[in-house]
Amino acid sequence: MSTTDMSLSHRFERSGIKEWFGRAEAWLDARGRPAWIAAMVLGFIFVWPLGLAILAYMIWSKRMFSKSCRNRSARVSPFATMRSSGNTAFDAYKTETLRRLEDEQRAFESFLERLREAKDKAEFDQFMDDRAAKARATGATDDDNGSDGANGDKDAA
Repeated sequence: MSTTDMSLSHRFERSGIKEWFGRAEAWLDARGRPAWIAAMVLGFIFVWPLGLAILAYMIWSKRMFSKSCRNRSARVSPFATMRSSGNTAFDAYKTETLRRLEDEQRAFESFLERLREAKDKAEFDQFMDDRAAKARATGATDDDNGSDGANGDKDAA
């Protein structure tokens, strides 16, 4: 067998392995994170380097910490909304709707900020009122005790 034939067969084997791994990855993605975790655990049980490799791949590809492995390639790009559909009326409607939604989002975030500030102010005012009431109560008790002690000192002198 010549070196060219060996090179071609080596490439064929590599593409077959790549293809198999691609199909396995797609199969596991279709079943979600539990399938990935099960594959990793089985890898650790039967051949620990395989389990370690799956764990490393899950962390590297962010499958371990993402919400879902499903439809990873079907996610919409944020730039997809900027593309023209070819229909000018629809594009104008889409642009206006997106602008309106952004305005509503800004208004809602502003409302939430004001709501948080009002809640913080109410909590702070309550804290200060409680502190003042505690200081008055402690001050009244100290005045009762302090005036008796002060009179006793004056009588003794």
